[in-house]
This record gives sequence, C-alpha cells and structure tokens, in this order.
Amino acid sequence: MTAVPVQLSTRETPAQRSADEGRTPGGEEGIGWQIWALSGVLFFVYALVSLRTHERLLSNSYDLGIFEQAIRSYAHGELPVSELKGPDFPLLGDHFHPVLALLAPFYRVWPSPKTLLVAQAALVAASAIPLARWARRSLGLPAGLVIGAGYGLSWGVASAVGFDFHEVAFAAPLLACSLCALGQGRLRAAAVWALPLLLVKEDLGLTVTAIGLVIAWRGNRRIGLATAGIGLAGALLTLFLVLPAFSPTGSFGYWDRLGEPAGAGQGLTGMLYHHTIGLITPVTKVSTLLFVLAPTLFLALRSPLMWVAVPTLAWRFASNDSFNWGTGFHYSLVLMTIAFAAFVDALVRRGHVASLRRYLAGSLAVTLLLLPQFPLWQLVQPATWRSTPRLGAARDVMRLIPDGATVQASTNLVPQLTNRTSVSLFGWAGSRPDPEWIMVDTQIPDDRRWPLSDTAEQAALNTARANGYTEVADQDGFVLLQRN
Repeated sequence: MTAVPVQLSTRETPAQRSADEGRTPGGEEGIGWQIWALSGVLFFVYALVSLRTHERLLSNSYDLGIFEQAIRSYAHGELPVSELKGPDFPLLGDHFHPVLALLAPFYRVWPSPKTLLVAQAALVAASAIPLARWARRSLGLPAGLVIGAGYGLSWGVASAVGFDFHEVAFAAPLLACSLCALGQGRLRAAAVWALPLLLVKEDLGLTVTAIGLVIAWRGNRRIGLATAGIGLAGALLTLFLVLPAFSPTGSFGYWDRLGEPAGAGQGLTGMLYHHTIGLITPVTKVSTLLFVLAPTLFLALRSPLMWVAVPTLAWRFASNDSFNWGTGFHYSLVLMTIAFAAFVDALVRRGHVASLRRYLAGSLAVTLLLLPQFPLWQLVQPATWRSTPRLGAARDVMRLIPDGATVQASTNLVPQLTNRTSVSLFGWAGSRPDPEWIMVDTQIPDDRRWPLSDTAEQAALNTARANGYTEVADQDGFVLLQRN
C-alpha cells in the first residue's frame, strides 16, 4: 500500500511558521542555550553596575543598608530588625517581606552587602528567561532573543538594578513565570507562580488578585476566583493585622501617603481631586505611564495581561510621595515585567510576520534610545572605572572602627559598615543615640546629602565634639569621631 504524504494544514499562521524556523534541532523543548546565554550576560551586566556603584560609595543607607540589616538578622536566626529605622526596629512592622529569609544562608557564607546585590542581579536576570522562552516558542528564536534583550535592557529594569537592593527583585521572576503561563493557557501554573508574591511585599497581594481575575476571565473560574480571593485576603491580613502587630506604632506606617498632597485642597474636595484627577496629575505620572508602554510600542494595551499592572499603578499614583510617581528607583521593575509579558501576548495574538518584525525592531529601538538616560549606561562612562585616592581614604578611615561597634555614619557610608557594626544614620532623629563612633563624609555632593544640609551637618559635628567625642581622623573630608 502506497503511503500518502501528509500535508501540513494551510491554516498554520505565518507566526507559527516563523516559530518553527527558529526552533533548535531539539524541537520546541530544546535547551535554548542562546536564551540562557543572554540571561547570563544580563546577570553579569547587572552585577557589574550594582557592585561598581557600591564600591564607589554611591549606595545608600535607605535602602541597601536597611535590607542588609534585615538579612543579617535572618542569618543569625532572628526576626529582621534595622537600626537605620530606629533602635531594634522590627522590619516586619514596616514592610512585609519574609521572602528575604531565603538569602540568609548565602549571607552566612558571604556576609556582605555584595551578597544582596549579586542575588538581585541573578533574580532579575532570571526573569528574562520565561519571557524570552515564551516568545521563542511562539514566535521564533530571533523574537525570543529580542524580547529577552529588550526587557533586560529596559529602563525600568535598569533603574531597579542601579539603585541599591529591594525585595521586589523576587517579584520579577515570579511574575514573569506566572504571566507567561497565563498567556499560554496554563492557568493552574499561573496561579501557583503568583501565590508566593504574597511573601514578597504587602501590595503584591492585590497583584495576585488581578492575576486571579484574569485567570477567571481566561476560562478557569474556580482557580481564578480562588487565587483572587487568596490574594485579597493576604493583602488585607498583612495590612491590617500582621504589619500593625509588629509595628511600634500599632498601624501600617504608610497610610498617610494616600492622603492629599500639599496644594490639593482640604476635606472632601481635596480627597476627590487627589483620587480622581490627581491620579494623572502632575504630568510626571502620565510621563511614567508613557515610559512603561513605550518599549512595547503601546501594543501591550491589547493584552488582558496589562490589567495586572493596575494595582501597582494605582498605589503609586495615589501616593502623595513624588518619589513614587517617576521613573527612578525600583518602583517600575514590576511594571516592566508585566508590560513585556503583555507585549509577547499581543504579538502572539497578531500572528503576522511582517508586523512582528516591525514591532520587535521598534521595541528594541525604543529601549536602546532610552538606555543612556538610565543606570546601565554607567558601564560605558570612564568615571565609573576610575579609582580615586578619596575612595582609598574612606576605607582607611573605616578600618579604624572595630567590629561590633555602634556607629552613626553618613548615608553613603552606612552600607560599607552594616556587615560588621551596628550602624545608624548620622543626623536622623530616630537613630540610636550616643554611638561609640561617628563617621561623616563632609564632601558628599549636595544632591546626595541627606538628611542634613552642609550647615546642619557641621553644626551636628561640633555638637558631638562639645559633648565628649574626640576626633580620631580627618582625611580627604572623612571625619571620624570616637566617644570618650
């Protein structure tokens, strides 16, 4: 009997054919070494930027110092406390991030702030893998590499890895895995990956709720509504029971950020303005939203996955703290992960090779255009690699402080001391009083000087001298005082 050749269905889309062409010899489930290599390169870049920033005394007490004190507590088998927030301040009363305990074993081996920075680089680099693999599986290897590179070099990721360490680094790979599973119809896996977000930070319970609602909309109402319910319950439990139970004030300490900002008016009128028109004013908020969507050429708006960004956008824009509104710091890492997952989902839905190539080229072009404005660009700046005598002087002076001492220090010096001393912030009213040592960088630039102005700092140093502190060193602007 003559075998009849089987003809491929003519209904196969161009995008599917492109995906087939891009698969490795091992087929769809091939190892995809190119994507793993891309993630490795991203890890190297992130670690290099973070570590070099720290070595140049550009990391900060808020937040690298605080998080190192938390993980140092876990590493010693204790609940997390931070001297930077106040004497023996319980950090589980500030933010809910028990996931940090996972870093404790690594910190025991390498007790250094660099442990946190390297871990963050690894977590964020890993979050590119599920996004790139989904794009590769559905759209082809070139698409997977472009998506992985575009996400990995995006401004929101760069801002996060370029500013200290933050617990949301754990959220990036969890969100990426959850949303990629959701986009591919693996709804149970999407829920499983989403639920650990409850242990990363208190606001992410609402993100879990949003994921659950999209799961329900996608077809599995039982799993979706259960996930949404757990997310909402977790957020409420954390905000109204857990955090107040640990907080020295007996309540969540950031409710006041949802109040009316200065100039918004008072009473009901001010409240209505702040929570309606105020969500899109001032223009910084609109600019941030445009920046979030621009790397996807706004195609992310065509995917229901973009709804998962609503809780994060809502709390950020409802805040009266202007730091929450812009493109700096770590606040946009979660948004960037969501936007790129929605981007892949939208590209898969379109299924046209010609438009696919245009969108990928445009996305990568926008990412590269924005790159010089954000921290990854530091790697090509000569000043980043220049070692100055002043950096050596800082380390020479710090060596005079013995291990285990109580210290007050300038914000840029705190992360250099958190691994071996009990350090708090010089000039901060809530710092532990009468430390054994005080170390101040009197030449820190004005745009990084905090919490004291230059004049107030000099006055505080003179007060310390008058109260019995002796000057031990004054080298290249680094002043070290010892209590008599």
